[in-house]
Amino acid sequence: MLKLLRQNKISKWFSGIGQEAIAVGAASALSPDDYIMTMHRNLGVFTTRQVPLYPLFCQLLGKKDGFSQGRERSFHFGIPEYRIIGMISHLAAMLPVGDGLALASKLSKRNYVTLAFCGEGSTSEGDFHEALNLAAVWNLPVIFLIENNGYALSTPVSEQYACKSIVDKAIGYGMKGIQIDGNNLNEVYDAVLESKIYALEQQKPVLIEAMTFRMRGHEEASGTAYVPPSLFKEWEKKDPIKQYRDFLLNNNLATEDELHSLEAQADERFMPELERALASDFPDFDEETERSQVFIPFEIPKSKKSKFEEIEGRYIDGISRALEFAFDEDETCLIIGQDIAEYGGAFKVTNGFLDKYGRDRVRNTPIIESGAVGASIGLALEGYKPVLEMQFADFITCGFNQLVNNLAKSRYRWNAEMNVTIRSPHGAGVGAGPYHSQSPEGWFMQHSGLKIVVPATVEDALNLTYSAILDPNPVLIFEHKKLYRSLKGPMTTQPVAEKLGKAKVRRSGVDATIVTFGMGVHWALEKASELSEKDGIELEVIDLRTLVPLDIETVKSSIRKTNRVLLLEEAMEVLGPMSEVSALISEFCFEWLDAPVIRCSSINTPVPTNRKLEDGYLASSRLEKKLHQLLSY
Repeated sequence: MLKLLRQNKISKWFSGIGQEAIAVGAASALSPDDYIMTMHRNLGVFTTRQVPLYPLFCQLLGKKDGFSQGRERSFHFGIPEYRIIGMISHLAAMLPVGDGLALASKLSKRNYVTLAFCGEGSTSEGDFHEALNLAAVWNLPVIFLIENNGYALSTPVSEQYACKSIVDKAIGYGMKGIQIDGNNLNEVYDAVLESKIYALEQQKPVLIEAMTFRMRGHEEASGTAYVPPSLFKEWEKKDPIKQYRDFLLNNNLATEDELHSLEAQADERFMPELERALASDFPDFDEETERSQVFIPFEIPKSKKSKFEEIEGRYIDGISRALEFAFDEDETCLIIGQDIAEYGGAFKVTNGFLDKYGRDRVRNTPIIESGAVGASIGLALEGYKPVLEMQFADFITCGFNQLVNNLAKSRYRWNAEMNVTIRSPHGAGVGAGPYHSQSPEGWFMQHSGLKIVVPATVEDALNLTYSAILDPNPVLIFEHKKLYRSLKGPMTTQPVAEKLGKAKVRRSGVDATIVTFGMGVHWALEKASELSEKDGIELEVIDLRTLVPLDIETVKSSIRKTNRVLLLEEAMEVLGPMSEVSALISEFCFEWLDAPVIRCSSINTPVPTNRKLEDGYLASSRLEKKLHQLLSY
């Protein structure tokens, strides 16, 4: 691979020279059913697990026949059939995913462990803390293996942590810790095997710190000028291949001739596969193919009943009933989040769920967001349908990386199925201030791979929540906290599944169209009714319902009829969801417009706590003025 890098046949390479014993020893000690979460320098995991060399070389070369068809580089990919889950570039992010996979082992009683690699630099990341703490609290059969090679790119361990050894942190999490010579293959093998037996028998996590050294740069372009030359001389004597070679010879387990023969066989084995990969094709860009890779195609199964009894319910009842129905129907559904068990959640959406479904399926987490999203990813990889409750949508920022870089991109990168549903109470109007009132749904629209649902009615709270859980793709549901108990309306006794991405005309009109979603639907309907009674103006109100997929066709159809449009949103005026809708209307509806596209948003400030200030902040306070501006143009 180093030769290919010099020949410009590959763009980047992370060398494992000096660390081979860790990947090979760990993979050798585990069973094929055990999951491994790899990192930069774990080539030995792939070879030890007998991953076919031709597609592996194609992957490393960015060829069409690679595991991710050229969409992802080096080891940033997964091979589910080999129980290997590849990394993302954001360090420690895969450790919480390991928690989710280990929880799946525990719930299914399949008796496998998960081993998650990370470097010593990764232990400074928040995901490291969240993953280890969650594993200890939930008593998960997971092994965290730290490859301590002395440098996080160029930063030495003396500038990474102040404790004597990273393994000392294990006691702080209440878990077993082992420090080993990471260059000794036998010691690595024994430690991992011992940890696996312990993790399965005790149903508890283990932290292993493997001491090693990186003989090349973090990646080849970075070099090693920052490393004192004496360290290379010291660690060269401890080279893991040399150590194991000496072990075999000194214990009469092999002769020099046999070892030379093995080396020749290795060349003979991989060279034809490499040459074949070098001669293979690069992928061709096809826009339709690339776009279709973002989401798993999904058709809603037909309901067994065609008509359900209609009852009166509250917005919160719709959400709770949707969850209950999904849980009753499918035992792979479970919910995790802060205070959701005995307490029933901050807004009591899951009140009574613990008694009905038990602690395995209704699980309190520590105060974490990133770790909870990561664990949900792991559960989804094993076929579970996790629902994660964010206590407030504002706190979703703490899980942003896991959401947009791990959860959202996995399907595109390596065909992973991620049936994860994340519920987030959002919105202002209750005097909750800047950190409990935001409308962050627009933050996620530009990150392909996430579906975004914003129910405005009791019926949609029921049906869209249920449909989101059925959908095999990641779905974010934003529930307006002010509507939980204040909004009542019709709902059916059983949810009706539908394909996400269809808007609804909530009120017909001819004079102008209001396009909105969530709380904006209620503002728009109230104002439309008022203007109809007072001035005879008939406004059409469109509820988008989902922001991704976005139903622009319903919007276009309405604008053809009314020729004027106002875009109403609770989000702030800068880069809110309506900025995208406005751009689409300008591009596709320009010829039908008799007036400029008018946008009515909340102002670009944090959400104030005082109710008078909050009323002025919200878009609803400017709606009449904006409508007058549109209608009088």
